[in-house]
Amino acid sequence: MKKVFLAIGAIVAMTACVQTKNPFLEEWKTPYGIPPFDKITLADYIPAVKAGIEQQEKELQAILDNPEAPTFKNTIDAYEYSGEILDKVMGVLSNLQETDGNDEMEKIAEEATELLTKHENSISMNKKFFERVKAIYDADQSALTREQQLVLKNLYKSFTRNGVDLDESSQERLKEINVKIAGLQQKFGTNLLAENNAFKEKFGTPVSSYTSEMTSCEDRARREEMFKAYSSRGNNGNEYDNKSIALEILKLRAEKARMLGFDTFAAYVLDDQMAGNPATVDEFLDQIQKASNAKAKQEVYDMQKIMDEDIAAGKLPKGSKIQPWDWFYYADKVRARKYALDESQTRPYFMMENVRNGIFAAAHKVYGINVEPIDGVPVYNPAVETFKVTDSDGSLLGIFMTDYFPRSSKRGGAWMNVFRDQYMDKDGNDVRPIVVNVGNLNAPTETEPGLFSIDNVETTFHEFGHALHGLLTKCAYKSVSGTSVKRDFVETFSQFNENWAFQPEILAEYAKHYKTGEVIPDSLVAKINNARKFNQGFMTSELCAASILDMKWHELTMEDLAKMSEGNQAANVAAFEQKVCQEMGLIDEIIPRYRTTYFNHIFNSGYSAGYYSYLWAEVLDKDAFEYFQEQGIYNPAVASKFRRTFLERGGSEEPMVLYMMFRGAQPDPGALLRARGLE
Repeated sequence: MKKVFLAIGAIVAMTACVQTKNPFLEEWKTPYGIPPFDKITLADYIPAVKAGIEQQEKELQAILDNPEAPTFKNTIDAYEYSGEILDKVMGVLSNLQETDGNDEMEKIAEEATELLTKHENSISMNKKFFERVKAIYDADQSALTREQQLVLKNLYKSFTRNGVDLDESSQERLKEINVKIAGLQQKFGTNLLAENNAFKEKFGTPVSSYTSEMTSCEDRARREEMFKAYSSRGNNGNEYDNKSIALEILKLRAEKARMLGFDTFAAYVLDDQMAGNPATVDEFLDQIQKASNAKAKQEVYDMQKIMDEDIAAGKLPKGSKIQPWDWFYYADKVRARKYALDESQTRPYFMMENVRNGIFAAAHKVYGINVEPIDGVPVYNPAVETFKVTDSDGSLLGIFMTDYFPRSSKRGGAWMNVFRDQYMDKDGNDVRPIVVNVGNLNAPTETEPGLFSIDNVETTFHEFGHALHGLLTKCAYKSVSGTSVKRDFVETFSQFNENWAFQPEILAEYAKHYKTGEVIPDSLVAKINNARKFNQGFMTSELCAASILDMKWHELTMEDLAKMSEGNQAANVAAFEQKVCQEMGLIDEIIPRYRTTYFNHIFNSGYSAGYYSYLWAEVLDKDAFEYFQEQGIYNPAVASKFRRTFLERGGSEEPMVLYMMFRGAQPDPGALLRARGLE
């Protein structure tokens, strides 16, 4: 026993020592306030989270103890400025867990998630705090700015949507649900990372390179093996199986929704989004799926003709038909014949550094901003590069980091995140953001630099669209700045930025051969743009199918999910997916972009009952770009209006109000179909 007490005493002493030097508890005197990554250790996170919770609890208590009548200044302002330590530590932890994760980091993230969930529960269910907020919300708001009104509205709704009106026992159950969901979501993501790494170990290629590998692989048996492994991630009956985790998350979400007065979790989520309700989303997706299915059937016909030639040549057995593992391979052959476009021709012009120069060149041409590299600043990984973003007058807009290549410590996909949000501090200083774009794009080899596919180029422009939303924002409050907008609005600006990727004038700025420096020939540019609508039956169908699968899972009631959990869960999940795909008319040659057990967006990344947002936002993005085309795509007045109306405003106004301010009309749903060639 004495040894135990001595050990505990040593740990306490070590913790105390660490805390006195904990970087999260000190002012960051680094250039531009970039986190001092080189000074942060794994031992710093949990003490900092606990210190941050303690700090915000005291700040909240000071608000509640204020004897004066509640006002925006002494309640809402005070709360907006609270939690500085938590902002710092979670800004780093949430980023590094996804980009430089390991087993110890995952354990830290799990502990931090539980601590934070409990802390957030204690705030959102604090009746005394809600009474102060409600008093301000119910009072005359005419003296508030529009941004302040939205901040107030969002905070008020965060109480009503998180159980402040429930009785004490129901609140305790809801707190328990929230903690369980947070832990399960964390576990879902950890399992998927392990499955992704297992895929790479087996096939020698990362999940991020799956599409390019399936496109170029001539060995049909290997393609089939890769497809089955890829589409079975999280569904292998091993320690990383996600079926029971997904079902438990769904059950808890449905219970939460029921407690808060909604029949389903989809109804709960959509009550606070642009779409408003599940029926609107279902109808929206149904129309797109019908159009894309029809197009996809024609694409199968075109591919089968080429497969039939391979059969005639003795390369394949008689009677062979296009299967899901054949799609990328034969679609590429169709594209080569129809458009004479082979990506082996384009990749040399899309070296990573050149493409990155392209996103900067496009932003300069459209918005007048400038981007320059900065050295000698802390980075969290040697692969990270850092840039300073300035406006046309030289004023600082923010700091931008890139981390484009895959590694085993990084989760799959591509995303934008922030280490620091933009806001106005208590002294009226404009605190500029620190933004990062992360990807798993084509990495350098021993003989070549990172040469991007056309899809990689689009992804780079897409994520920089999110970055621009975060960098150009000019709001007073963190809670509405940058990308803090409704989920089905936020993708508008990332997808809008894709429109510049292959404009001839922009390509001339960045698409240069990595060996010779030759600018991409006009003939190749024409081929790329002529093929832009190619394979959109498949691309749209798999995206829409995943969106529908997401909705159908979250439209299940508590009772539905209870039945789903009985008996053989693996069979039940598979049967449900099959039923959903049949009902939507998805052809056999296509599967949803994400199946349940590796659908990280909806089980770990905040897109539950929200994956439809990509298509919903694409209507807005394509309609807005048609306006640019009508007025001249480089018209400075239109670009300035777009920047001022959207990119600078963040969530400080309702999305459709902003859209009407810009466009002067409701968005045309046909814009999406026209852009994808599905009319």
